[in-house]
Amino acid sequence: MNQHITLKHSDSKIPAAAWGAVFSMALCVAVLIASEFMPVSLLSPIATDLGISEGVTGQAISISGVFAVLTSLFVAGATRRIDRRLVISGFSALLIVSGTIVTLTPNFALLMFGRALLGLAIGGFWSMSTSIVMRLVPAGQVSKGLAMINAGNAIAATISAPLGSMLGEYLGWRGAFFFVVPIAVPAFVWQLVSLPSLPPRSSEGSPNVFKLLLRRPVRLGMASTAMLFMGQFSLFTYLRPYLEQVTGLNVSMLSLVLLIMGLAGIGGTYVISRLLTTRLFSLVIAIPLVMAVIAAMLVVFAATPLAVAALLLARGAFGTAAPVGWGTG
Repeated sequence: MNQHITLKHSDSKIPAAAWGAVFSMALCVAVLIASEFMPVSLLSPIATDLGISEGVTGQAISISGVFAVLTSLFVAGATRRIDRRLVISGFSALLIVSGTIVTLTPNFALLMFGRALLGLAIGGFWSMSTSIVMRLVPAGQVSKGLAMINAGNAIAATISAPLGSMLGEYLGWRGAFFFVVPIAVPAFVWQLVSLPSLPPRSSEGSPNVFKLLLRRPVRLGMASTAMLFMGQFSLFTYLRPYLEQVTGLNVSMLSLVLLIMGLAGIGGTYVISRLLTTRLFSLVIAIPLVMAVIAAMLVVFAATPLAVAALLLARGAFGTAAPVGWGTG
């Protein structure tokens, strides 16, 4: 006998363990993050094909970040009267549209438009995913649900850059970008089928997030976080030109280096997660300092491949773990 246990909310009854919906969201997160980081390993061929510099091409990553931030600030208020199921599915649909536009783009302007749509999807999805998971599963299993979402993030962050480099070699950069679309489509359909109706609650979308900036600790924390990730992703964005032009790596070696960086990130995340309970603030201070030293050393030892490899290994460990430490802080 198959029984369905429900949790009562003020606005609806939701299955106590809608794990299919959680898995569909984790898959969407993986595709979102893979799409976000794909240009890192494809910067050079994109620039060559579109007839622009690699510096300009790097803005295709910056614009998705800008739109992600703006969306995360305003999405709760803008969608406060809309069923959360429709909102989150809409952001998943934007991911498909973005991937298709970027694949077919004839010029840089349309590339930027497609990447801006991706930013909307990332910002909206991430800002709402935690609250949705909290409504899908019982209170005692929320941490497990959020761990699944973060697992999708970690896996995509590990494989997106090396996979993009490899696919770009055999399918071209457009084929690499289109690779995510056939994955995003079933994830979108799975979401529509598995997510229950989630009517907005009266408390959602009401707070003015900008009022928080009136508090000095919040201002300092937000400014510090912004500078850390600006520096981190500025280096990461232009890693392929650095490795190709300065260290002379070919595409195969480039893919291998990016993969090793991703694997080091998994290890670093695990270690830092274990230390957060006892050394939170020292880690939050140490991570950006270590990242800055690594960036400087990559310039100094650019002509020494072994030193570059060691530094990139450390960069992968600390860089991927940075969001864990700073997000907790």
